[in-house]
Amino acid sequence: MPPVAESSLGVKADFPIFSRRFDGRELIYLDSAATSQKPAVVIEALAEHLRGHNANVHRGVYALAREADAAYDEARRRVASFTNATGGETIFTKNVTEAINLVAYSWGRAHVGKGDAVLITQMEHHANIVPWQVLCRERGAQLRYLEVDERGELSLEALDQELARGDVRLVAFTHVSNVLGTINPVAEISARARAAGAVSLIDGAQAVPHMPVDVDAIGADFYAWTGHKALGPTGVGVLHGRREILEGMEPFLTGGDMIASVDFYSATWNALPAKFEAGTPMVAEAVALGAAVDYLSGLGMERVRAHERELTAYMLERLAQVPGLRSVGPLDADSRGGLVSFTVEGIHPHDVAELVDRGGVCIRAGHHCAQPLMRCLGVGATARASVGVYSEASDIDALIDALLAGREVFGL
Repeated sequence: MPPVAESSLGVKADFPIFSRRFDGRELIYLDSAATSQKPAVVIEALAEHLRGHNANVHRGVYALAREADAAYDEARRRVASFTNATGGETIFTKNVTEAINLVAYSWGRAHVGKGDAVLITQMEHHANIVPWQVLCRERGAQLRYLEVDERGELSLEALDQELARGDVRLVAFTHVSNVLGTINPVAEISARARAAGAVSLIDGAQAVPHMPVDVDAIGADFYAWTGHKALGPTGVGVLHGRREILEGMEPFLTGGDMIASVDFYSATWNALPAKFEAGTPMVAEAVALGAAVDYLSGLGMERVRAHERELTAYMLERLAQVPGLRSVGPLDADSRGGLVSFTVEGIHPHDVAELVDRGGVCIRAGHHCAQPLMRCLGVGATARASVGVYSEASDIDALIDALLAGREVFGL
């Protein structure tokens, strides 16, 4: 048996949900790639805002409304600072899916037309595939894919070949694959896209919660992520955009705070970021997300990355001990985020997930909203275990014990 990973941030007690028991067993949560658990400070920030500061924002002049304004605006500042972005270029959305749709609608319909191409990769989540399918179908453009090689990685040479064709208007790609775990060279891809005259968009849902992310240094035109995977609540996501591009875009949704003025037959738009935040925004959720990024900042994102990288390396070693198990994606923990997708010969992934649940272990099974990638891998589904700041080596051990017990159930 390999040596037990020493890395532990020692924060599990900060997360109330881990006090739960299931049939007398403690909760072993290895599904952080789907959604993270929430520390008490985030839960309390959400409750405290609703309990003591609830009012609509940017509409009232009374004291309570001013408190709500200040809390919402300060949350934006903290969220922007967390990824070295600026508040005016940081837009709150419902989730990363809405953020990508915003770009596809507001930027894509103005800049992509017949004879143009949108370039994405085979490892994308459906949220970074379907909006571009719809856009290309409506605009008469072509959707093309960068292939994933046998290591689960992309080829920069293939990217250059695609860009050299001269018709690519946008390159959209994930920072960290939610199936393969692959960490893509996002700054290099963004730079090559810009040099070719193309706009870049990054899906950072699996990156921002797990590693230092500097959107300014990465240099993409758009960078999107979601709050519920980053210890925050559901219902709030983030789109960072380049100011000059955002200012030239039409709104995605209209009404409410995105209006500067309205007469009977026309309207003008508010300044950024309000221009893209129609209606009453997710005020309490944004405040709680501010508390979540403060918590992560307090841990230190370099430390978070080191912790999760060590656990991932340990998980790869332990999974390799399970007979008939095949992992997908890079085998080097330095090249992947904190997740491993795998199959077990003779057991369907859904049965794998159900069997390990009997041992109190939560993992995901299915196509992970990446059906095209599953076809490339030659499977219909995989099981997936993913770690977070609260994960420990003992969680991995519990998963392995449950997998070995599951094999016995199937007589393997």
